[in-house]
Order: sequence, then structure tokens, then C-alpha cells
Amino acid sequence: MFSPRFLLLGLFVAAASFAADNPKRSPLKDMYFGEALYYAHQGEHFAAIARLDTELGQYYGLDEPGLDALHFHIDDAEFSVGDFELSYRMHLRAGRAFKAVLEGHVEPAVRNEAAFRLARLYLQKDQPADALTALNRIEGKIPEAIRDDVNFVRANTYMAVGRYSDAVKVLRAMQNAKGYEGFATYNLGMALLRGGQEQDGLRTLAQAGQINSSEPGALAIKDKANLFLGNRLLESKKPQPAKQFLERVRLKGPYSERALLAWGWAEANMQHYDRGLVPWNILAKRNVTDKAVQEAMLAVPYAYGKLGIHGKAALAYGSALEAFGNEANKLAASSKSIQEGKFLQALVREELKQDKNWVVKLRSLPDSPETYYLLELMASHEFQQSLQNYLDLEELRKHLSTWLDDIDAYEEVIVQRRAYYQPLLPELDRRFRVLDSQMRLRLEQRDSLDRRIQAMLVSPRPDFLASADERIVREQLVDIEKAVKKNAGSQAAAQQERINRLRGMLRWQILTGYDQRLTDAYRDLQGLNTVIVALKKQHLSYVRTRQAAAQSYEGYGDGLKRLGVRVLDAQEQVKILMARQGHMLEVMAINELELRIQRLAEYQVKARFALADSYDRAVKAQEGGRP
Repeated sequence: MFSPRFLLLGLFVAAASFAADNPKRSPLKDMYFGEALYYAHQGEHFAAIARLDTELGQYYGLDEPGLDALHFHIDDAEFSVGDFELSYRMHLRAGRAFKAVLEGHVEPAVRNEAAFRLARLYLQKDQPADALTALNRIEGKIPEAIRDDVNFVRANTYMAVGRYSDAVKVLRAMQNAKGYEGFATYNLGMALLRGGQEQDGLRTLAQAGQINSSEPGALAIKDKANLFLGNRLLESKKPQPAKQFLERVRLKGPYSERALLAWGWAEANMQHYDRGLVPWNILAKRNVTDKAVQEAMLAVPYAYGKLGIHGKAALAYGSALEAFGNEANKLAASSKSIQEGKFLQALVREELKQDKNWVVKLRSLPDSPETYYLLELMASHEFQQSLQNYLDLEELRKHLSTWLDDIDAYEEVIVQRRAYYQPLLPELDRRFRVLDSQMRLRLEQRDSLDRRIQAMLVSPRPDFLASADERIVREQLVDIEKAVKKNAGSQAAAQQERINRLRGMLRWQILTGYDQRLTDAYRDLQGLNTVIVALKKQHLSYVRTRQAAAQSYEGYGDGLKRLGVRVLDAQEQVKILMARQGHMLEVMAINELELRIQRLAEYQVKARFALADSYDRAVKAQEGGRP
């Protein structure tokens, strides 16, 4: 797993890459989409698909998806999910995704790129007719970044459906395409040959065999062209020109073994057995697991016999017979090892996944007999597809195991949260209810004051704005007046007059200060509103926090149990599928070993007969007889 800081950095990198891929795109605004892009850039296509599928599902489930940040990238997201699925070899789903883009309201450049990727997908699935249909949907200007790729896929599609003349036209225009040096020329030569233009095809392949480049891919296609021409001329009984092409193949390239073997036979066909020994001896010293090397081990003593050196031929046949016997033992050990499951254990080793050339590194592991003779098989497309399915199932098995542990961890977290919050919440709720009732009372009082002030703007009520001291004085005057009336005496009239005078002065004070008091009351009410807003905010914050506390452990049990059941079911399905896929890989490997065993048995029979014949000839030569 990536740390949050590293993931955040990766999101910024993905955002920058997203903008750099197409300057016309708007800046990345949806970070969840950016997270999916980040995992895709890391080669974690399963994680990328899972995250983008989730984001798209949430987007289409919204009432107003136009307000979501993914709205700005929805076309790119739909396109990317198909691209991720294609990279993960989910060809069926990827095809549906690209079709959805083609049928949607998208820009022509996006539609053309989707059509191209769909065509390439069909071509990989050996459905050239469907690939051609997809290519025919490309209209208008093709994006510069994929123009050569589109033309190369189009040419290969034409060749696959037998339209060689159309393929020739496309490939002729690609001779100087960057990144396709050699490939376009080689395919052009093959298209000319299959189209019946043999001389032009051979001449074009000769050009491919002389390409000037230092790129590994171009050098490999250069060797392939020269090897093809050499074998073609050998089959036509033209060893001398064939040798010229075979000599151009690199001694350390992927086609060097077959080239050295064919070079030796070219010399042998011209009766130059001594010259043929040169490439054959070089080849015979290489890895004996290679078929060409095994043939060379028989060709070397054959050449010695033709040169009349029967003693050396016999020794070479003996060495070959011994080497074949050792290889037969390795094959038996390999077959037994595969049946014991060690082959599958070697394939899922973590250290091999750190290098793209892990298939080659597999042979260098400490004494892994299950890898002998299987390099060619493992490099085949059929085996690679089956193997990748098995490795994906292994990764999915690990994901499911991790998810099951995560579910257990979530359940433990929920138990801990419930144990923490449940004892606290009842007392908090009781205290909150008291405070809530007090708050509601104060809010009602504030609303009552507001209504009174609003009413006084229309109908003045000075008495409502009397101060507390004035209200006390007014009540005291009432009490004094009652006492005077109760004790009516000679001074009652004078006292009543004084009371009226005081009451008048109080009323005068209230009336003359009404405007200022009303202004002050309105200002104080506005200040109270600020306090009320803060109070409501605090009240809402508590309510949300209280809800979040309860929701942090309530309602998850059933969902987690259902997820746990689904994960367990998926684990059983993955277990069954892994067993089937693993068995298929083992059968493919064992069948390959059986073919090798049969071939070695045939070589051993030939070597024994040739060994006996060489000994007879060597003995006769020593006795002075004619061989």
C-alpha cells in the first residue's frame, strides 16, 4: 500500500500527465479520477478499474451529476475505463466501453481514438473483419499521436483479411514513420510476397535486412528479415546467396541460433563441410536446451564424416549422445517437478515480477528443473495469455484475502467504537435535552422581542421600553398610592398630588427617551442575533457530531456480513479457477516436454546409428581399408 503523502504526490503527477497527454483538456478537477489514473500509471490496472468503476457508479447515481467534479472529465473517464480494462485483458468489457464512446456524444478525436483501440482489440482477438469495421468508423482528422499506430493496425488488418494490395499502399507510406523503422518495411515485404509480387517482396525484405538503426526492436526485425531470406533461398536450392543473408544475422541476437544452423547447411549444400563446421561448432557450444543447438550437435559429426575424419565424428556423436541422455534426465525431472506443483510455485515468485524480462530470469533461478526447455513455450502468445490469467487470479486471491482481513478489522473498529460511545451518549443526551429546552425558551423570547419591536415601528408603545429601574419605581408608586388611599388622612390629598407629580415625571422621562430607546433596543436585538447564529451553529455542530458518533458503529453489521459472504464465495470461485488454469498451464508444459522427449529420442537413435557407423569407418581406416 502507498502512504497518503506518496499517494497525494502521485495524484499531482497523474494530473500533470493527464494535462500533458492532451493540452486541450481541462485541468484535472476530480481527484478520484486522478487516483484511478495514478494507479493505471503504476501498472495497477485492477485497482484503477475498481476505483474508476466506483466513481462512475456514484456519478450516474446522482440526481444532478452535472454538479459533480467528474462531469468535467466524463468522456475521458468513459474512455479510460475501457483502456484500463483492455490493459487488464478484459476484452469483452473493454469492447463494450469503446462502443459506448463511439455511440456517445464525444469529440471526433476521442471517437477516432476509441475506434482505433477497438480495432486493435479485435485484431488481437483474431477478428480482422470486426477490426476493419471499427477502422472504417474513423472519420476526419486522426490525432497526431496515434496516426502511425492507426496506419500500422490498418495495414495488419488488411493483411489478415487478404487485402494485400491495400496493405502495400498503407505500408509504403509508413517507410519513414518514427518508431516503425524496419517493422513497416518487413511487413511491406511480406504483404508483397503474399500478394504474388515475389521479386518486389524479396527486394523489400532485403532492405529491411539492411536497416541502419540501434534500436533493439529494429535490430531484431533486421535479423528476422535476413533469416527469412536465407531460409527462403535455401529452400530454393540457392545456398550461396542464402549465406550472404544469414551472415548478416547478429551472433547475439534472438535469431542467432537458427541463423548459425542455416548458415552451416548453406555451406554443406555447397559441399563446403569444413566451412560449415565454423558456425556449427559455435552453435554446438551454446545452451544444449535449444533445438538448433541439438541439431548442430548432430551436424558437427556429420560434417566430420563427410570430411573423412571418422574418429572425430565418432567422438562427437558420443558427446552428443551423452548430452542427449543428460537432457532426457532433466526432462524427466522437469516433468516430475511440474506434476508436484513446483512449476506454478516458480511462476508466482515475487522477485520475478519486478522485471519485465522475468521469463528469461526464470532460467537463472537456482536449479529450477521445471524451467528447462520451457522458455520457448513461455514466450508464446497462448501460454502468456494463460499464464497472465493465472497470475491475475493469484493477485485476486491475495486481494480477497486482504479484503477479508480488512472486513475483520472494520468489525473490530465498530466494536471498539460502540464500546466507547454507548456509555457516554445517554448522559450527553440527557444534558443536551436540558440545554436544548433552555435554548428553545431563549429563542422564543428573542422572537417575542422581535415581534414587539416590529409592532412598535407601526404603533409606538413607550411603556414597553421602560428600564428595570423605571418599572420598579412605577410599581413602588402604585404601592405607595394604595397605602395612601388605605390610610386616608389630612395629608392624603397632598401625598396623592406628589405621587401624580412623580408618575408624570417618570412618564415624561419614558416618552422623551422613546426614540433613542427604540434605536438602542433594535441595535441590541441585532447583536443578540449574532449570538443566536453562533448558538444555532454550535447546536447544529453537536447534533451532527452526535449523529456521526452513532452512525460510526450502527448499520454496518449486515453490510459487512454480506460483503464477507461475497468475499468467501469469490475465494472459492478463484480457488477453483486457479486450479483449472494451473492445470492447463501444467498440461501445456508437460506436452511441450513430451515433444522434447520424443525429439531427443529420435536424436538419440540417429546418434547411436551414426556412432556405430563412424566407429566402423574409423576402424576400417585404421586397418588401411577403404571407408
